[in-house]
Amino acid sequence: MGNRYYECPRPVAIPPPKPFLESIKSGVKETLFPDDPFRQFKNQPASRKFILGLQYFVPILEWAPRYTFEFFKADLISGITIASLAVPQGISYASLASLPPIIGLYSSFVPPLVYSMLGSSKDLAVGTVAVASLLISSMLVKEVNPNENPKLYVQLALTATFFAGVFQAALGFLRLGFLVDFLSHATIVGFMGGAATVVCLQQLKGILGLDRFTHGTDLVSVMRSVFSQTHQWRWESGVLGCCFLFFLILTRYVSNKKPCFFWINAMAPLTSVIVGSVLVYLTHAEHHGVQVIGHLKKGLNPLSVSELAFGSPYLMTAIKTGIITGVIALAEGVAVGRSFAMFKNYHIDGNKEMIAFGMMNIAGSCTSCYLTTGPFSRTAVNFNAGCKTAVSNIVMATAVMITLLFLTPLFHYTPIVVLSSIIIAAMLGLIDYEAAIGLWKVDKCDFIVCMSAYIGVVFGSVEIGLVIAVAISLLRMLMSVARPRTFLLGNIPNSMIFRSMDQYPTANNVPGVLVLQIDAPAYFANANYLRERISRWIYEEEEKLKSTGGSSLQYVILDLSAVGSIDTSGISMLEEVKKNIDRRGLKLVLTNPRSEVIKKLEKSKFIESIGQEWIYLTVGEAVAACNFILHTSKSNNPVTVEFDAHDNV
Repeated sequence: MGNRYYECPRPVAIPPPKPFLESIKSGVKETLFPDDPFRQFKNQPASRKFILGLQYFVPILEWAPRYTFEFFKADLISGITIASLAVPQGISYASLASLPPIIGLYSSFVPPLVYSMLGSSKDLAVGTVAVASLLISSMLVKEVNPNENPKLYVQLALTATFFAGVFQAALGFLRLGFLVDFLSHATIVGFMGGAATVVCLQQLKGILGLDRFTHGTDLVSVMRSVFSQTHQWRWESGVLGCCFLFFLILTRYVSNKKPCFFWINAMAPLTSVIVGSVLVYLTHAEHHGVQVIGHLKKGLNPLSVSELAFGSPYLMTAIKTGIITGVIALAEGVAVGRSFAMFKNYHIDGNKEMIAFGMMNIAGSCTSCYLTTGPFSRTAVNFNAGCKTAVSNIVMATAVMITLLFLTPLFHYTPIVVLSSIIIAAMLGLIDYEAAIGLWKVDKCDFIVCMSAYIGVVFGSVEIGLVIAVAISLLRMLMSVARPRTFLLGNIPNSMIFRSMDQYPTANNVPGVLVLQIDAPAYFANANYLRERISRWIYEEEEKLKSTGGSSLQYVILDLSAVGSIDTSGISMLEEVKKNIDRRGLKLVLTNPRSEVIKKLEKSKFIESIGQEWIYLTVGEAVAACNFILHTSKSNNPVTVEFDAHDNV
């Protein structure tokens, strides 16, 4: 192709001003309603809007009319399958939370019923989780000893569950679910791995048949407690625990290798409980060092509204425990729900999930249940069992109800060591070392965040590990804002394309022109850094040209295509950069400013200061204009520009 001529570069448009209230409305909508949940209400009569509103907040009303018998058969099988897992896990995790085992069973009855009506996930199986149970125990035990004052301890656990539900529901109603996103993937991997390690260590009490054990969760405290009581170790309990742990790990291995045998892993915990109970009953092992659960009272959940300790002197501890455990439960539940929704190609609403979690925990706290969410293990079993809708949770709750009404006496001889084995087997799957290795390969900073969380949990406490991980994640985010990257751009040979010279070493410098790109919004947090960094780029370029004897620097082009927004500090930074460039006898040129940026530059009179003719749509146009002026030595106003689109600029 031959040379291409144009008399004037394409101008950079300044968008028309938008009313202030309209701008605020648009900003709020993009922040709180990115999914535009109200679009379905447009152009609908009032009666239809009412029905749609009910279906939005109570999703079961939307899918129940389309429910079929084929769906029910699938949900019945999956519901019974997860019930076989829910009963032993409920009892196990309640003991982990230092709560009576019966409360663990209660927690698998009412909350799943509430979630089945309000939840938007088809696969999530609701129940108690180990990490939240450990958090509740580690935080409340500092204030109240569950052995010395069990009634007050249970009241505080129920109160913490209530505030967790209120917090979760509030996040959903206020559309503030994005706050949970501050728990990064690396943070969750490290935190869950550390919590799983601590949970496994805590189970040494049950495996070894110890009567007394430390309330501390850190590795040092646990090891000191274990090895200071070697004379109290029960070999009978240890042998039984190792046998059942081997059985549980073996069944999980078989199910992972052959997914069609998922039911083997699902039935293994209940099978272990039954076999362990029969062995203890036949051999009277409870008289030989094997601890058992003991009596479990029959009957459905008693109301516990009057048990909520709003007037307790430990109320602030309950509130703090509720908020922290509520955030962890939300992060786990929403992440699990979204993960399995992807397999079936449907979408779940994160804010509706938060409302559902919140309401089920509020209802649970009033019916003798403690914190519940969507555990990964139970949801995976539900998914593999072929569930179709949330009716599987109703089936599970019905099975638990039957257990509460008629079968609880059968758990009298259930060995504590079997429950410890069940917890350890479940927790080993949460220590995701492969994910940690992947973080090391992809992003070293994420790996540091992950390991900080893990080490903080294992050697400090669950709260310390969480605080450290979140603090490092926030620090990293602030560093990326306060220290944004700037790139030196070069021309890709035989094109009008300009890219980072670090990424494309074959790109060429443009004689007399320095092209820089700012890779982040220009805010008060980074304005001073950007000013100094741009000055250093100019200084280094001038020194390099002097040492090589190249043509002197004449133009500095700032590519603003990645600067999505700018504040008054950012504008002041540009003004100071322009003054610095003017003092050096150079010319500042801007390219591709975004909509919000160009509006603010125009209102601040910066465009008038720099000149509209020195703002271009692309780096290529700006470089061509600068080259034209350098080569012709004519007016500083680039009216006519000539370049070949297939030659180097």
